[in-house]
Amino acid sequence: MSSTPSPASGLPDELQRRLGVPDAVLIGLGSMIGAGIFASLAPAARAAGSGLLLGLALSAVVAYCNATSSARLAARYPASGGSYVYGRERLGEFWGYLAGWAFVVGKTASCAAMALTVGSYVRPDQAHAIAVAAVVALTAVNYAGVQKSALLTRIIVAIVLAVLAAVVVAAVTSSAVHASRLDIGSDATAGGVLQAAGLLFFAFAGYARIATLGEEVRDPARTIPRAIPLALGITLVVYAAVAVAVLLVLGAGGLAAAGAPLTEAVRVAGVSGLVPVARIGATVAALGSLLALILGVSRTTLAMARDHHLPHALAAVHPRFKVPHRAELLVGAVVAAVAATVDVRGAIGFSSFGVLAYYAVANASAWTLRPAEGRPARVIPAVGLAGCLVLAFALPLPSVLRGAAVLVVGAAAYGIRRARARRG
Repeated sequence: MSSTPSPASGLPDELQRRLGVPDAVLIGLGSMIGAGIFASLAPAARAAGSGLLLGLALSAVVAYCNATSSARLAARYPASGGSYVYGRERLGEFWGYLAGWAFVVGKTASCAAMALTVGSYVRPDQAHAIAVAAVVALTAVNYAGVQKSALLTRIIVAIVLAVLAAVVVAAVTSSAVHASRLDIGSDATAGGVLQAAGLLFFAFAGYARIATLGEEVRDPARTIPRAIPLALGITLVVYAAVAVAVLLVLGAGGLAAAGAPLTEAVRVAGVSGLVPVARIGATVAALGSLLALILGVSRTTLAMARDHHLPHALAAVHPRFKVPHRAELLVGAVVAAVAATVDVRGAIGFSSFGVLAYYAVANASAWTLRPAEGRPARVIPAVGLAGCLVLAFALPLPSVLRGAAVLVVGAAAYGIRRARARRG
């Protein structure tokens, strides 16, 4: 077990520390706000019924534990890679590799899902072509430097929050509101609530972007522990407000049946003029999520390439822009190929499984911290680890099977590589 942080300090491929607390918070908000509101609410309502808010609360508890564990670890190990680095340093090389593998594969699917969300809102009959164009454009933004990504994220978050505020006000002040729609009925089962929590976790996972940028924030021991809970807290308030507003107007059944819940809620509320605004907000939110997802996946790819778990050529940092340009180009190309050829609407469950596995490693790593290293109260990583495992296996069975298969393939690849290294 290493006792020191492991960034590439002083090396030619070191990233520049440019981001402060506001930038880091906004990057986290840009990746969280959007995916959950516009993609996860309806499938979560189908799983939990009138127990949707219970699922949201449970998901938030697990997310808080994960965020706390990640923040303490990121302050201790301020290098790109997130749980890949934490698992490697605290649990051993294999667990770090497995966390990185789960993150890269799961979040690559999330990137494609967000790109196709953009396409479906802009022009459904050309969704794949528009998705590819969105991936190419945002990869170019990330390639030009993380500061430009942070600036664009500020604009996106401001637009999305304004649209969501307008939707909430329009919904709760309409005559279509019925408080009884918040009541929990017999349709809410324990299994359904757990499955909804697992699906909604897909939306809360954006704070991982902050941890994976550990090598690009100023004063990481101060910045990261502040930015992660701030981003998560703001997101939870927004999610709760939107979920309550939509339930008051549509009810659990109407929400479950809605293809575009927020635009449907505005229509039922009688404010038809807000329908195109809500569609624009959904498009912008998906773009924000896609931007932050590409950013995070490329940084984890960089960290794994530095350790030769991926081709070492991907560890290169652009001499001018100070970004992992080869990793970003590869991630962009893979996401564009998936978005052009595959329907990834079912990727939410698959991605959630991978991300929950990733955070399980983070919580196990946080458990090993000593008090002098900033260890959180032991109950936090314990609840976080147990919650990740429970929610992962409460997801729809196809998602569990695909996710488990991907982890097995990754573990097998690691074993083969190690065996070849020993023979060499």
